[in-house]
Amino acid sequence: MAIEETKIAEIIMMMENVMDDTSIPKNIRKAVTDARDKLKGNDDARVRLSSAIYSIEAISEDINMPMHARTQIWTIFSALETAARSQAD
Repeated sequence: MAIEETKIAEIIMMMENVMDDTSIPKNIRKAVTDARDKLKGNDDARVRLSSAIYSIEAISEDINMPMHARTQIWTIFSALETAARSQAD
């Protein structure tokens, strides 16, 4: 498994932690699920990462998000951007 695929697998695990947290509103868990599904797709890694970033960015400022969830979402967003940046190099 390539290094970028390992990073993607780690990000997917972080996303699954958010998806399993029932204290997080359903619309946010759905967006994270959609982003995870995009990461698991068969497209090029850059395309998968960009699609996931777009999904997460759309919910990152949701006013209904609990503070602990916001921290998790920002962590996921940061990891996605770092992985995408390493793909660009």
